[in-house]
Amino acid sequence: MKKTVLDSLVIGFALFSMFFGAGNVIFPPYLGLESGPHWVAGFVSYFIADIGLALLSMFAIVRQGTPGRITAPIGKVPSTILMCAVVLCIGPMLAIPRTAATTYETSLQPLLPGVSPVVFSIVFFLVVFLLCVRETAVVDIVGKILTPALLAGLLVLIIVGVVHPLGPVGEVPLVENVAATGIEAGYQTMDVLATLLFGYIILKSALEKGHSTPAAQAKVVSGASLVAGAGLLVVYLGLTYLGATTAQFFDITVDRTFLVTYLVQGLLGRAGIIIFAIVVALACLTTAVGLVSACSAYFAGLTKGVLSYRKAVVLICLFSAVVSNFGINEIIAIATPILSVVYPPTLALIILAFCGRRVTARKWAVRLAALGALAVSLLEVIASYTGLELAFLAQLPLADLGFGWVVPAAVCGVIGAFLPGRTPEAAEELPPG
Repeated sequence: MKKTVLDSLVIGFALFSMFFGAGNVIFPPYLGLESGPHWVAGFVSYFIADIGLALLSMFAIVRQGTPGRITAPIGKVPSTILMCAVVLCIGPMLAIPRTAATTYETSLQPLLPGVSPVVFSIVFFLVVFLLCVRETAVVDIVGKILTPALLAGLLVLIIVGVVHPLGPVGEVPLVENVAATGIEAGYQTMDVLATLLFGYIILKSALEKGHSTPAAQAKVVSGASLVAGAGLLVVYLGLTYLGATTAQFFDITVDRTFLVTYLVQGLLGRAGIIIFAIVVALACLTTAVGLVSACSAYFAGLTKGVLSYRKAVVLICLFSAVVSNFGINEIIAIATPILSVVYPPTLALIILAFCGRRVTARKWAVRLAALGALAVSLLEVIASYTGLELAFLAQLPLADLGFGWVVPAAVCGVIGAFLPGRTPEAAEELPPG
């Protein structure tokens, strides 16, 4: 029992660091500014859409045994396509480059404004490569070495901000729908998608620490998930409140990274900027390490070793270094429509997987539920970016919260449940690397 608790803490700290990356630094304070007096409601919706759903995904992985069984019921080809889309989103296309862009804009630029972003991206991903090249050491490096420093810096910032706030909380919210804004911010962190890859790392780490049975692995992974969730609850709550105290200085036109930098300098002065630069660098570095390692392992497994783990690390680091030079705002703008399409079918599969293998064994229920979620999300993105009038989308239940796909997915799933065909209990899973 003592070993299980200790291993849960180490793996939980690693999972915390993998989750707490670029988006987790810049989104909560900006959400607090937007939400004003309703910052608690904004935080709750953000936390549910981010870590709440991410923990649901981790528990679904525990119930299914492997992350691959979450997408396997929709068929080998569709599940591979969906997983590749997920991996690219949380990998070299969006999430990994965002870690470097955030580090540059919030850590390096305020201290050394003359440093070239190109040079920085090369150095950043060289460090990531060196930390990832030993695949089996990733969790221990992150969990035992980097996380304590990260948590210490964050707690110093939050405690000072609570004891000596910059100003009063805003009197009115700056957005019409605080809950929907929080949910959208939670989506942008991409933590839910990341669990489908982090799950492989966490399960592998539990196995390497001697937890060989499914029951033992379930205990360790569940404990680690709760440790990570508790840590993120404290950090997110504090950062959202700090953002709410800046209402008298800014409106929603303020740049997210500038808001964070201003907040830190106002609370801790010039020394605070240095501390925060270290905190952000650690947060983004730990997330980048976790993502590069997970993505590399996935593609190595998908290609059955044709693309080795080390070669995948090199390619992902090179591509991410190029994309990171687009800048944080441009990367966020690119991510919004892509995530709006990828998230709903993935969430539908996660929810069904959490319900157990008896549900996922009904292949047409799973396939039609995912298809219904995908169809609605595609129509919403098309209507949003082309100006096409699709008034019925706004009439769907939960549409005002960004969950208009839920009821159509449920209806399609129920219809599919009555169709013949079942997935074998030992469904073939995607390659874990």
